[in-house]
Amino acid sequence: MFDNINMSWNGIWQSFSNYMTELSQSPFRLITLILDIIIVSYLLYKFIVYSKTTRAWQLLKGILLILIAIALSNILQLKILNFVLTFFMPYGVIALIVIFQPELRRMLEQLGTSKLTKYFGFDKDLAIKNKEDIYKIVVAATELSKSKIGGLIVIERDIGINDIIDTGIKIGAEVSPQLIVNLFTPNTPLHDGAVIISKNKIAAAACILPLSDDKDIAKELGTRHRAGLGISKESDAIAVIISEETGKISIAKDGTLIVDVTKESLKNILIKYVS
Repeated sequence: MFDNINMSWNGIWQSFSNYMTELSQSPFRLITLILDIIIVSYLLYKFIVYSKTTRAWQLLKGILLILIAIALSNILQLKILNFVLTFFMPYGVIALIVIFQPELRRMLEQLGTSKLTKYFGFDKDLAIKNKEDIYKIVVAATELSKSKIGGLIVIERDIGINDIIDTGIKIGAEVSPQLIVNLFTPNTPLHDGAVIISKNKIAAAACILPLSDDKDIAKELGTRHRAGLGISKESDAIAVIISEETGKISIAKDGTLIVDVTKESLKNILIKYVS
């Protein structure tokens, strides 16, 4: 079995040597290699940046450590250790896919809904409209905070959350700070649940969000914070949470909760990630 492992490494090295020989004989192959490296490097960079915002980051560092151990065990001829690590690696990959299915799904959804026009500046009118709505959301959140009225405002981004919108009461109104505040006023029919902002409209109110099972969240934070954190893990939506007990404003984004943000910080974060 150990001979088979050594043969596989020798085969990889031989293939690499043959490829380098082909490159030296063909300038076109060299150009494609450079392009290949650029594309892979960019994808790897985006994957690392995305992973840092999820719970997968710590596990990825563990996988890197295992890969280094495999390489060292091969160099130092630690054949038993090399065999054990190599043998169990495929099972580890399957376990990763099962454990981190939500993160992988969200990453693929983001890849599938990326808008090229956004990167080339063709959505300027939409950006202006988004900024106007952001100012209105900030005003509404500030008013709710001052009055210590609990609120949960979810802003849809690239990944659609129609399944969440369908759990509430459809509104379809223009974004208005007065309307948002009225929707969360206690003892009114729609005050419980989340308000969803989608396509520059108040799409629905009294929506039910998935709750986060994050055990690290502070115990004094209630169901609204867990719901906001939950939707930020299930999609790329941003949730603005106003505490009923303290009036503090929090933001949930990419599975991370930012607690007690100021009015100015709220505006800057929303402009950066929504407009």
